[in-house]
Amino acid sequence: MGRVYDLYAGQVYALAARVTRDAAAAEDVTQEVFVHLWEHPTAFDPERGPLRGWLVMLAHRRAVDCVRREEARRRRDRISADYALALPDIADGAVTGVLGERVRAALSRLPDEQRATILLAYFEGMTYRETARTLGIPEGTAKSRMRLGMQRLAGLLRAEGIRP
Repeated sequence: MGRVYDLYAGQVYALAARVTRDAAAAEDVTQEVFVHLWEHPTAFDPERGPLRGWLVMLAHRRAVDCVRREEARRRRDRISADYALALPDIADGAVTGVLGERVRAALSRLPDEQRATILLAYFEGMTYRETARTLGIPEGTAKSRMRLGMQRLAGLLRAEGIRP
């Protein structure tokens, strides 16, 4: 394994760095590739091509996944930041006083993914499909996050003595 790492780690890292444009992410991808080889040595099939090609293919796939995850996180953060500014005006128009504050507090305690889907659907009026497209996730994932977020939000409000 040490010899394989010495031979190919530089190439795997270089590809990951080109794709991710982030040294730390490239290091993580490189580690993931070699840990995968260590844990699943039979996943490599020499009949299908050389080890170098397989490692580079793994590195490319994982680097692309890393970039996609980072883009989705940035979109969620941007949406949350946009609504953090807009939420008081929207909530004050819909719900007054203490109730509005409790709803905003409960909403802020949801995981980012669930909060983003709820904000887009309820405050932007987006459909599941539009929410999924905006967040760059599958429609079923948007539906699941919305359902789980609404269940968690209802539980948080009930704990505050509010009947949702």
